[in-house]
Amino acid sequence: MTPWLIFKPVILAYFLAGGNNFEHNYGHGEQNLSVVFAMLMMLAFLVDQTQQLCCALFRAVWAKLGSKRLLWERMRALFYDYRLHSMRELLEALYVGFAKSHPMILTDSS
Repeated sequence: MTPWLIFKPVILAYFLAGGNNFEHNYGHGEQNLSVVFAMLMMLAFLVDQTQQLCCALFRAVWAKLGSKRLLWERMRALFYDYRLHSMRELLEALYVGFAKSHPMILTDSS
């Protein structure tokens, strides 16, 4: 089975479900901004599919959390609150767990 036969139905399902309206949001314009966003989305899809296929840690975290939606929500939450140095660090935090730190209050000393 060729990658296109796998890629095409997934992308079509994504767009038919209303997953993205980049043409409506960014227009076609003379600078082809929507084409750039389409290429970035395809690149993100490629990275996602490669991780699912090749990264055992990614698959383990996905299996532990049970759904891909929960996996992405937890990833997003960690991105908001912590400075992570690598994708591996992010996945290990989700799989093994992590200690939550208290917020650091910065005061103005002027």
